[in-house]
Amino acid sequence: MTVDEFKQKFGIIGKSKEIRDLADIAMQVALSDISVLIYGESGVGKEVFANAIHGYSKRADKQMVSVNCGAIPEGILESELFGHKRGSFTGALENRKGYFEIADGGTLFLDEIAEMPLTTQVKLLRVLETKEFMKIGAETVTKVDVRIIAATNKELQNEVDARRFREDLYFRLKAVTINIPPLRKRRGDIEEMVYFFANSFAEKNKIELPKFTEDAMELLVNYDWPGNVRELKNIVETAIALNRDKILNSSSFIPLLMPKDANNSNRNLPIFLKKSPEEADREILYRALFELKKDIMELKDLITQNNIVVSSTDNNPNPVEILPLSQVEKEAIKNALDITRGNKRNAARMLNISERTLYRKIKEYDLQ
Repeated sequence: MTVDEFKQKFGIIGKSKEIRDLADIAMQVALSDISVLIYGESGVGKEVFANAIHGYSKRADKQMVSVNCGAIPEGILESELFGHKRGSFTGALENRKGYFEIADGGTLFLDEIAEMPLTTQVKLLRVLETKEFMKIGAETVTKVDVRIIAATNKELQNEVDARRFREDLYFRLKAVTINIPPLRKRRGDIEEMVYFFANSFAEKNKIELPKFTEDAMELLVNYDWPGNVRELKNIVETAIALNRDKILNSSSFIPLLMPKDANNSNRNLPIFLKKSPEEADREILYRALFELKKDIMELKDLITQNNIVVSSTDNNPNPVEILPLSQVEKEAIKNALDITRGNKRNAARMLNISERTLYRKIKEYDLQ
């Protein structure tokens, strides 16, 4: 099988040298059982490469189980990975297999491995070295034959230096490292991805494929894509769903993109574009939501970093009301979930917290 055939079979999109080289590496490592560590920002396609490695391996006829270590609360992660015996803890009403046992003979993909608690890292290292583990509440070991592919958007060496990640586990995982560059560093792949996602969406929804104008494609190629491939896919599909005249121009995408000057002091300057009243109103709404999110986050940082406490007293003629930090945090989470339409991974990225923390906060503030 050639590299191009490998890419096509496993949905690896892109013609850049970086992607071709990574696909070639994936083909080579797939033929062994060596552990693979995949680096890359959120949304670059780490799971796509994990699927490709599994699908091209001798384990392809077995299951690949994907686990998001950041999305599972710390208290139950060990049970999810290794399973438990009935009665081993409150709520353990029956015996349960963990992901390692479910993936026996196949591949276990551990996404966001940097979010795994240190206590669980110890047990993961033991499984990697001995291929056996003990379920919670069990008295005997369970043997498994599982290949591990791990992924992270953090630099694990920095996590090791900060003592948030075990050095021995890090060296055990990084036998082969695949570093997927962000979309902004391989702009030559964007046009191919746009047409791929557009064709897939049109075919799936049985609608006519719209035409992309030159200015639309130029806008998409030059945008920085902080959410990478996942953001590109979502925006292309959203633009098609909202389109009525079967032609997508730059005005079809501008309201959906984060302003490039969002972090600059001049971000509120007007932009003169030819838009219909509906398009202009929609862009104003998107920008207002973005500004609201930034204001809330800046207020939260101010309170947290400076430990501000202001009280109203007789000696203070101009008392200032300070909202409780929990209320500010709750509002920030609500707004992030609204802006991302309930997408918890994107919301966590916007809030600069892990998905596990976001899930815990959602439960704490009863935002479900």
